[in-house]
Amino acid sequence: MSKANDYASVMARKAEIMLKSVGIDYSKFESGSIAFDYEKMMRETGYTLEEMQNIQYSVNVGNTPILELKNLTALARACAPKGKGARILIKDEACNPSGSFKARRAANAVYHAKRLGYKGVISATSGNYGAAVASQAAIAGLKCIIVQECYDSKGVGQPEIVEKARKCEALGAEVVQLSVGPELFYKFLLLLEETGYFNASLYTPFGIAGVETLGYEISMQFREKYGKDPDVVVCTNAGGGNLTGTARGLIKAGAKNTTVIGASVDLSGLHMASDKAFNMKSFTTGHTGFGVPFSSWPDRSDVPRSAARPLRYMDRYVTITQGDVFYMTECLATLEGLEKGPAGNTALAAAFALSQELDQDLTIIVQETEYTGAGKHVQPQLSFAKANGIEVRFGDPKDEIPGKNIILPSHPSLLKVTDVDLDHMRKSLIKTAINTYKVETPSEEDIAFLAEETKSSIEYVKNVISSL
Repeated sequence: MSKANDYASVMARKAEIMLKSVGIDYSKFESGSIAFDYEKMMRETGYTLEEMQNIQYSVNVGNTPILELKNLTALARACAPKGKGARILIKDEACNPSGSFKARRAANAVYHAKRLGYKGVISATSGNYGAAVASQAAIAGLKCIIVQECYDSKGVGQPEIVEKARKCEALGAEVVQLSVGPELFYKFLLLLEETGYFNASLYTPFGIAGVETLGYEISMQFREKYGKDPDVVVCTNAGGGNLTGTARGLIKAGAKNTTVIGASVDLSGLHMASDKAFNMKSFTTGHTGFGVPFSSWPDRSDVPRSAARPLRYMDRYVTITQGDVFYMTECLATLEGLEKGPAGNTALAAAFALSQELDQDLTIIVQETEYTGAGKHVQPQLSFAKANGIEVRFGDPKDEIPGKNIILPSHPSLLKVTDVDLDHMRKSLIKTAINTYKVETPSEEDIAFLAEETKSSIEYVKNVISSL
C-alpha cells in the first residue's frame, strides 16, 4: 500500500524518515525532558579526530595553508589607534576540492554513507555544502541530489545561488530547485523516502565533527609557524556548524585561551522565509537571518537534534554590513591579490575591524575562505541589487538599511562591527527550551544542560528561569 505524499502526511513521518536516512536513533540521547546527551550524540560518528583527518586527507581535503595578510594588516594599523592592529591571517579553505571548508563536512558524511551501503546522498542546501557533497559523492561513486531554495515566486534567482547550482551540476549532482518557503523541507523528506539515500545533512554529528579537523589544524599550524595558538579566531556564522566544529577542534588541540568570535552580515528586518524579501538581500548565507535564530535555538534544523550549537562555544558575536563585505572583497583582491567569495569575506570584514581593537603583537585568523565564481563576484551582486530597487552608494555603512540600500564604506576607517547581545540570546534559548518541552520545574540535569548550552553557569540559568 502506497503512503500518502501530501504535506501533512510526509511531515508526520519525519522521525521515521530521518532514522532510516541518517542511521542515528536520536531517542538514545534524550532524557525525557529538556536535557539531552550532546557529547554522546557527537560520539555517534564512531570516528576519532585522527580517523576523520585520514578520511579527509585520502580525498584531498584539509591540510590547507595559513596565509598572513600583511597589506590588510598595514591598512588596519593605519586606521587604528597607536599600538593597535593585530596581525590578520586566513586559513585558505578554498584549496579544498569543492572550494570551501564544507568539503570537510561532506568528506566524512559521504564516507560514512558509502561504508553503510547507501547508493546515494541527498542534502538540502543553498550552495557551498551542496558542491562539497557533490564533489565527494563523485569521488566515492555515489549518486547525489541537492535540494536548493533558489527562486522567488516569479522564478528569479540570486546570482550567487544560481552560481552554486551550476557548480553542483558540474560536479555531477542532480539539483532540485525550489521557490522560497516550506516546500524545501517537504521535498527533501519526500526524496529521502523515495530514494532511500543517505541524509548528508549539515547538522548531523558527521557534518560538525568533520569541521573539528579545521580548528585542530589551525592550532597545530599556528604553533609550528608562530610558536603559539592564535589569539582570536573569527568564524562566519549562519547555521552554527562552522563555529561549533572549529571551536571543538581548537579545544581538542588544547587551545583553551583562544577567543572564538562569530560574525554575520546584518540583514535585520528581512524575513528569510518571505517571498518578497528573498531577493532583497545580497547574501545567501552567513547572515543574521540564519545566525541569530539558529544560535538561540539550534533544533530548528532538518534533524531532531542539531549537532551545531554555537552558543556553547561563542565568546562574542558581531555583525557587519553588506557594504562592508563587498568592500573587503575588493580590498582582498586589490591589496593581497586573492579573489575569494563572500562567505569567508564576511568574517574577514569583521576581523579587519576587530584587529583595530587589539594590540599589534596579537594575531587574529579568519578560519575559512571560499571559491569565487561568476555569480559570487561583487559586480553581479550589486547589479542584481540595483535591479531589485536597492540603492547602492558610498558613505557610512552604519546608515545601511537591509532591503533599502547597500552602503560601501567611503573610507576603510568606517568599517566597524556591531556587537550582538549574547545575554539576550542566552535568555531566549532558555525560555524557548522551557516552552518547547513544556517543563514547569526544570530538573538539576536540565539546568546543568542549559548552562552548557549557553556557556554560562548554573546560577545564571536559575536566575533566568526565576525571572520568566
